[in-house]
Amino acid sequence: MNHHDRANGAEPRALLITGTVGVGKTSAADLLGDLLSDAGVPHAVMDLDRLCQSWPAPEDDPFNFALLLRNLRALTANFLDAGVERLVLAGVAESTADRDAYQAAIGMPLKVCRLTADLPVVHSRLRHRHETDNDPESLPWHLERADQLDKVLEQADIADFTIDTTHVALPAVASAILKTAGWT
Repeated sequence: MNHHDRANGAEPRALLITGTVGVGKTSAADLLGDLLSDAGVPHAVMDLDRLCQSWPAPEDDPFNFALLLRNLRALTANFLDAGVERLVLAGVAESTADRDAYQAAIGMPLKVCRLTADLPVVHSRLRHRHETDNDPESLPWHLERADQLDKVLEQADIADFTIDTTHVALPAVASAILKTAGWT
């Protein structure tokens, strides 16, 4: 079945969950996927960091963004051919250009949800994550990146809606994303 003749007529849609490192993007995306499963909605969840995780990256593209977009385009086509109606993406969009590039790669309407949290809380989450992953040497980079990226995202202001996760449990965050995106 291709995506042009869906049984229920649902047009495919995508949602990008963005935010600084350690804010809970991937965890929220996974939980959102669980909610969509429970609701019987064909979907796919993609952690965009995984789509560009190769080495070495080109000198002029240190975050491997071009590779990410090529992989996103290919995976989206495969998921649509498999009947997926909702794409949940977890990743960073630092600018309108990034958002437009994701939109072009997936070829469907894209909403952007920015997760925020007070930076001391983000730092605490990062410390916990790096302890759990036994990865203390990259913690300083992630702490600094969290602060920088938070400022970049605040200035870019490309989200359709924002959810503050500082004092909210992740399952409630996922429910709020689903409701605010209008996917319920």
